[in-house]
Amino acid sequence: MSLLNTLEELHAHYGVAGEASLIKEIDHLSNAYRKIVESSRFCALTTVGPEGLDCSPRGDDEPVVRIHDQQTLMLPDRRGNNRIDSLRNIIRDPRVSLMFMVPGWNNVLRVNGKAVLSVDADLLASFEKEGKQPRSVIIVTIGTVYFQCARAIMRADLWNPDRRVSKGDLPTPGMIMQEIKDSFDGKSYDDAWLDRARKSMW
Repeated sequence: MSLLNTLEELHAHYGVAGEASLIKEIDHLSNAYRKIVESSRFCALTTVGPEGLDCSPRGDDEPVVRIHDQQTLMLPDRRGNNRIDSLRNIIRDPRVSLMFMVPGWNNVLRVNGKAVLSVDADLLASFEKEGKQPRSVIIVTIGTVYFQCARAIMRADLWNPDRRVSKGDLPTPGMIMQEIKDSFDGKSYDDAWLDRARKSMW
């Protein structure tokens, strides 16, 4: 097996990045980047901690983050599984990455920066939905922002509705957990899940 073990070997193998790959990276939200963020209701949040990396999906029924200014994003921590893996990481290591996706757009927008957690009462109240407030707000200070090449999404044909997986073609969450722990009642979990999610969305 031939491995690349040094940066010199890596750079020699791949060559130099083109101009377009470099000029798109800036340290703030341009007008164009701002419009993309405002159009995105989904992003992936990546954090790092002593146990390793964590990548968490984040979604909302409106823009998934609030733009505070050109270098600051606010991400409410809505209801979830309460593992708080991402939040524990941010407390110990502020480095974060966000990847924004917009259905139908063949690029992604990437933001790298540093984050803190706010539990300011007024800020939490400003994100209230259906009488529910987030438990905290992740405030991200942008270090770099740039859009990613479309080839990956084009290769995956990601937004083609004809390529969607049919319901029943993949195991349900209940089936996954019952496979791991035979005594777990996967069917009851799956049967109750949708109603439980509707009641605890925010």
